[in-house]
Amino acid sequence: MKILITGADGQLGTALQSALSGHHMTSFDHARLDITDAAALRTVIADAGPEAVINCAALTDTAACEGDPENAMLVNAMGARNVAEAAREAGAAMVHVSTNEVFDGEKSSAYDEDDATNAINAYGLSKLAGEEVVRETLEEHFIVRTSWLYGPGRASFPEKILNAVREQGSLRLVTDEVASPTWTTDLAEAIAHLIETDAYGTYHLTNEGECSRMEWAEEVLRLAGVDVPIEETTLAEYGSPVGKPKRSTLANNRAAALGITLRPWQEALRYHMRIWVGAKS
Repeated sequence: MKILITGADGQLGTALQSALSGHHMTSFDHARLDITDAAALRTVIADAGPEAVINCAALTDTAACEGDPENAMLVNAMGARNVAEAAREAGAAMVHVSTNEVFDGEKSSAYDEDDATNAINAYGLSKLAGEEVVRETLEEHFIVRTSWLYGPGRASFPEKILNAVREQGSLRLVTDEVASPTWTTDLAEAIAHLIETDAYGTYHLTNEGECSRMEWAEEVLRLAGVDVPIEETTLAEYGSPVGKPKRSTLANNRAAALGITLRPWQEALRYHMRIWVGAKS
């Protein structure tokens, strides 16, 4: 299959290039292809002639989105529309990567793919708008919602926790923000299987299970063999300038029905720590 990836220099884009190495693949980072430039995007996708376009390009810095919601919409919504329109004109299917933050976090159990959305921050609103324009623009689409991505390519949550320990000697962590840490290597493999189907629609793809930010950090420290004082706090006490959904675990129902599942988050984290952080477990 001929595949084109936007945002290929990010964590997920990097993992997808490995997972899809058996395909004919064209990859673009932001410097080479800006998804907000509709004309350039149409030209590039038309010239490449892909059968599938995977849109990993996004503004994911939630604080930056909150500070400039118009720019968040430009990248995450209008950029998504540009990709969808270019894919449609080229006769290609599209995978659009979205987020658990399209939900408000008030549900007492995991969110199904058909649950009502209600984003509570600028990032979530822009990603939700991106989902909507993809659905409106292109019938042959996969919208993949995921959460708490980490993996090779840049310092992510595990590395940041270990760096904070080295610098501060203690941690202050939130107990009431709950979701599923998702290793980009596993997510990329799941997407690689998904695009082999024509079962278009919206999917939740995360590593299995859920935890709080504090529980995730505790597992990182356990695997690294590090013992430091941890102060428990809440989202309200932490005082983040960005509203966060408290419990935004995603239920992977539709993909599981196709036989596509991801391993438990603890197991994925153990592999990540062994390979990329060098921890012994």
